[in-house]
Amino acid sequence: MTKESTPAPRRGRRPGPNSTRQLVLDAARARFASDGFAGTTIRLVAADAGVDVAQVMQFFRSKDELFAAVMAIPASALQRFDALYEGPDEHLGERVVRAFLAGWEGIAEESEPLMATLRGAFVNDQAREQLRGFIQSRLLTGTSDHPDPEAMLRSGLAASLLVGMVVGRRIIGVPILVAAESEELVRIVGPAIQKILVP
Repeated sequence: MTKESTPAPRRGRRPGPNSTRQLVLDAARARFASDGFAGTTIRLVAADAGVDVAQVMQFFRSKDELFAAVMAIPASALQRFDALYEGPDEHLGERVVRAFLAGWEGIAEESEPLMATLRGAFVNDQAREQLRGFIQSRLLTGTSDHPDPEAMLRSGLAASLLVGMVVGRRIIGVPILVAAESEELVRIVGPAIQKILVP
């Protein structure tokens, strides 16, 4: 069980409402990504942001509301996944694996909302709906030129395998998967995804 600590009093001028709200959001995004929905509390987020619990509650009336704000997936992450399908089909598998790894393990602005949503999907209906919508929208983007049911199924299976890889590395923490370099995973998993997506 995580032991909570009370934030030390801050000295000097406090940031304005907008910057304080952003501090809370940044702290919550990192905390939800690392500890998941169940392991995150308003008190811990307040401590991470260096503000009072009451200030967090001024902006977000509940943990659910705070989580909903954190789950906003940035446009740059959506564009990264949309760009997968630009380029020759013979390298699609590699591009897809590399984009998934970059999306969930890359820059914090993109990876933390995705990780928060992925961790939350196990215990929170809103997160599950958000993740389902994100994956489904990416599948529709990838199969827009081939909207037949089998193409959708192939994309769904590829996405499921890749989400499973991320779960194994980032949530379950399987040592051999955690230790693997990204490019090693691209080399091994890329051909499998290629075979699924481009039969």
